[in-house]
Amino acid sequence: MPRPVIDVPPVVRAKALRLGRRGQEWLAGLPSLVAELERRWSLTAGEPLGRATSAYVLRVRTGDGRAAVLKLAVPDPDFPSAPRTLRRAEGQGYVGLLAHDAERHALLLEALGPPLDQLGLPPSRQLEILCATLRRAWLAPPLEATPPRPDKARSLAVMVERLWDGLGRPCSERVIGRALDCAGRRAAAFDPGRCVVVHGDPHPGNALRATAPRSGAETGFVFVDPNGFVDEPAYDLGVVLRGWCAELLAAGDAVGPARSYCALLAARTGVDARAIWEWGFLERVSTGLYLLDHGAEVAARPYLETAELLTGAAAPAGG
Repeated sequence: MPRPVIDVPPVVRAKALRLGRRGQEWLAGLPSLVAELERRWSLTAGEPLGRATSAYVLRVRTGDGRAAVLKLAVPDPDFPSAPRTLRRAEGQGYVGLLAHDAERHALLLEALGPPLDQLGLPPSRQLEILCATLRRAWLAPPLEATPPRPDKARSLAVMVERLWDGLGRPCSERVIGRALDCAGRRAAAFDPGRCVVVHGDPHPGNALRATAPRSGAETGFVFVDPNGFVDEPAYDLGVVLRGWCAELLAAGDAVGPARSYCALLAARTGVDARAIWEWGFLERVSTGLYLLDHGAEVAARPYLETAELLTGAAAPAGG
């Protein structure tokens, strides 16, 4: 395989540079890091993969000729949660972990096919696949020394308020009020007894097709890039619901399709629809503001526009 060109995607480069000197050193050291891991793990490096948002990712071939993927994450302090989650999952609903180096933020992973969002499937089918794959992923044993996070909703509320003010109030006050109300409800309803190891960001771009049938990939897909913290399953489903902006904006009445997506998620998992809806709205607003704060206005606007359209809709009945 030809030597890879170290061409870091702009969003990954920007994320690294936001870390200051540590990120600059990471960028400068990528060529030597790739060479070091080639030697240590008996790899032959191939072409880079350009879809990553927080890592330099490239195809590799192992010493026994198998295709694999080498992921070199930006030096984020939360990185260790990803290999811990993948190791404990053992391929059940997740990409297989072949090797990792926590100090160097490096993962050697099972090679996979294209992501779910590139296959042209209708939203309902994508949602069904995500639900079934999540139900498998939620079976992963709890992470050692990782308690449930009742602060997740509160931390999102703090971020929403801070970014809304700091960005010059880029959406209406009623959107922010609704998001904070959803955060308050989810914090108040927190129950450790319902918690699982959630993926944390299970959108269709993070569900990749398995290249061959195997245990743990019965849906034909597995998840990559887990955040891997302990919370209620409704959190993951809210992340799934926060998307579909193009479909909602094209519908004329965004509430109808949003409700149907939420109902499908609830029916396929047995999770409370109201909880899914509240997490989904909070995630929709927080994601839009987060993207704006990182200079991604084109990507951010659909989240905030759909939030405006959904603000007046009552949450589905639930527990």
